[in-house]
Amino acid sequence: MAARKMRRKAAAPPPAPKKKAPKRPVAPRRRRVRRTVESDRLYARAKAKMPGGVSSPVRSFKSVGATPFFVKKAKGSILVDADGNRYVDYVMSYGPHLFGHMPKAVASAIRKALPRGTSYGAPCRAEVELAERVTRLVPSMEKVRFVSSGTEAAMSAVRLARAITGRDLVLKFSGCYHGHADSFLVAAGSGLATLGIPGSPGVPAELAKATITATYNDLESVEALFRKYPGKIAVIAVEPVAANMGVVLPKPGFLEGLRKIADREGALLLFDEVITGFRLARGGAQELFGIKPDLTCLGKILGGGLPVGAYGGRADLMAHVAPDGPVYQAGTLSGNPLAMAAGIAMLDSLTPAAYAKLERTAAKLEKGMRKVAKELGVEERLTLNRVGSILTLFFNPGPIASFDDVKKSDGAAFNRWFHGLLKSGVFIAPAAFEAMFVSTAHTEKDLAKTLAAHREALKEAFAEG
Repeated sequence: MAARKMRRKAAAPPPAPKKKAPKRPVAPRRRRVRRTVESDRLYARAKAKMPGGVSSPVRSFKSVGATPFFVKKAKGSILVDADGNRYVDYVMSYGPHLFGHMPKAVASAIRKALPRGTSYGAPCRAEVELAERVTRLVPSMEKVRFVSSGTEAAMSAVRLARAITGRDLVLKFSGCYHGHADSFLVAAGSGLATLGIPGSPGVPAELAKATITATYNDLESVEALFRKYPGKIAVIAVEPVAANMGVVLPKPGFLEGLRKIADREGALLLFDEVITGFRLARGGAQELFGIKPDLTCLGKILGGGLPVGAYGGRADLMAHVAPDGPVYQAGTLSGNPLAMAAGIAMLDSLTPAAYAKLERTAAKLEKGMRKVAKELGVEERLTLNRVGSILTLFFNPGPIASFDDVKKSDGAAFNRWFHGLLKSGVFIAPAAFEAMFVSTAHTEKDLAKTLAAHREALKEAFAEG
């Protein structure tokens, strides 16, 4: 029986080869239409109870002539809004998410800390452990005080500098943003620049006069102010890499020059590393550029996405802070155990491999964006500044070295580019004066989607120009 079956099988004619179906032309991929129904409903409710419907001005999308989407959830490199739209995210909460949204190490640390309580009004072990890590990674910060925001950190550092020097004036740079404390709302970048607000009502004129502004990357403008106000300037406050007027890098010798001027004039040098701290290097921009400030402000990455800030410096300077000294500063939620736990997990994740991956990803994104602009013939109308994992595309032929240069950018073209990206599922800050933040969670697929969206968005940006 088995033999007959085998003979029949052998005698069966071979099956005819299958004809390949002719290839059908591939239709161009249609751009998915964004739904905004639920976000619009939430925005209407929010406007009835909150100024502008938001908790921070730029989130209103006012500067790009639109209404905001509301986030439902986020994971890795992706945001999902209330209507289910997905976006490759380059806002990353304006910087904290070096490893993307909800990285495992940070999420795990928060879960473990939560059952132990959210706030004590008393010291906890995690504060000590995070302080030890900060002072090890940023050697100029021999002692550190934790607060709940970058604004608090900058405000407190300036108060300390004034007390130590016995001087009143604060020197800052046009376009640099150090939070919304009264002293810093003069010629500030970030949200004020985006909304076209030169300062802010409510800041007393006498206090505004205590802040003087120089031009970023222009040492002579700094020298001129010290000549004009001899013995009166307490502190030079600077973002070592300006990242609140878009990414503007310091020219060679600029930061070194500030250090020399401060030493000569008896002023303190304050580095605001709320954005650059732990992002550009484990020791921040001061490690990258080899400059040691007297005082440093930190935030964002320090808390792993939870509200946090810190200021610190040489031990002899921090000895003036209460209770060791007379300079008062306090905060009920400062050093809360959840933020401290997240911060510890975050700093422990800062490995050479992580920074190498950030550099590779950001460099590939920059190269791709430049290539697209060149292929479209608009390269000469743009400037792309990048350092490490932060970058900004300016709609300005450049070079971009100061706030005056930044303000020459084509805002209308930026707005069209922004909306073009958003329609394709790529989210950048709704403001021409902010940075794009790359994380280790951004994938090759994310970059491909971003560059395809960038191509179409650039076409739209220059369609009317």
